[in-house]
Amino acid sequence: MNKAVRSRSLLNALKESFQVLKNRIFSLLYFAESISLLGDAFTWVGLALLSYQFGKERSAVILATALTLRVTAFIIFSPFAGVLADRMSRKIILYVTHFIRMAIVACLPFVDQEWQIYVLVFLLNIFNAFFTPTYRAVIPQVVDHANYRQAVGLSTATFQILGVLGPGLAGILAVWFGARDIFFIDAVSFVIAAILILMLPAAKLQHAIKKNEKAFTAWHDAIKGIRLLFKNPLIRFALLIEFVSAIAGAQILVNTVGHIKSGLHLDDKHYGWVMAAFGIGASIAAFVAGSLDKTKSRRLSLIIGATVLAITISITNFVGYPLMLVLWLFAGLGQSLTEMPSETLIGENIAENEQGKVYGSHFAFSHLWWAVAYPIAGFMGSHYPGKDFLYGGVVSFFLLGIALLFTKRAKKIISL
Repeated sequence: MNKAVRSRSLLNALKESFQVLKNRIFSLLYFAESISLLGDAFTWVGLALLSYQFGKERSAVILATALTLRVTAFIIFSPFAGVLADRMSRKIILYVTHFIRMAIVACLPFVDQEWQIYVLVFLLNIFNAFFTPTYRAVIPQVVDHANYRQAVGLSTATFQILGVLGPGLAGILAVWFGARDIFFIDAVSFVIAAILILMLPAAKLQHAIKKNEKAFTAWHDAIKGIRLLFKNPLIRFALLIEFVSAIAGAQILVNTVGHIKSGLHLDDKHYGWVMAAFGIGASIAAFVAGSLDKTKSRRLSLIIGATVLAITISITNFVGYPLMLVLWLFAGLGQSLTEMPSETLIGENIAENEQGKVYGSHFAFSHLWWAVAYPIAGFMGSHYPGKDFLYGGVVSFFLLGIALLFTKRAKKIISL
């Protein structure tokens, strides 16, 4: 009986997550973002295949450099992108960045030098850095407070699902059309997303910009966004927990393939399944958390998510493949629980005319955490094979302890 009740509750929660799509403006935004995310999956599969054409021994170096350039673009430009989202039409930012990304992606099939990949990837992600904070700043403007968490949860879940399904679909299309021609399909996806954005009413995407507002000072406003991000104790704690999530998540993304193939002596198929389990866990948490966790403490959600992540990776070196599938499912759950609250907290605690710059600062810092976490994961994997996840878990627990110690007046923020 209890199982039946729990099953119905879960189904109702999932159904409730999709109710927000009745909002026409949000549904246009959501489908534009989903198509764009699918295009991103095509981009990276295409880049992986393209890098292989420059030489098998160079492919890993090319991809690693491209990923580093991607994160670097986010860190440098995201704070200023958020400032721009508060100062000019967000609709213009959204569709212009899509059309420019379409043009950049359409250049990739003609690349014949390694440096050209780096230039195009960096340019592409500059405009990604302008799109994402603007998109996040728009969501609280177009959905009411009661549905805001469902909207964020649905967006996060879709991101995770497409992270699992997108590369597979891109791989199939690459077989049919070829490694280079997949970029043309990618470019078309950006055009479709841009058309959906053009259908949005610009006035609904942000409140009117005050005429008497001070002259545009990008650096001053970017600093203000960072200050607002760290000033609020709730958001600051969530951001610290995201660092824990990045340390653990980087271990998963960087060292899983080595553990599967060298540690467990399995093949690519097994790696695919274990990463799919991670994506499924993250998707479930994102769908359900947006509907169920309306009144309970976000702080508790953050702590549980970080703890689950740290525990799962700590014991991974000592279990077999079947149990690893279960662990990675729970790791995905933990990842979503640690990353979702920041976005909703910004929407609920920052003034509407300041949200763009704060979303931009958050986007930059969350990627800065990953820029720190990737080398740590690489060091663990190369220097401590067989114990890389264990040491990564120890670091995660250590950072979680620091985050809790730095959260003063815990009783006052236990119920967010």
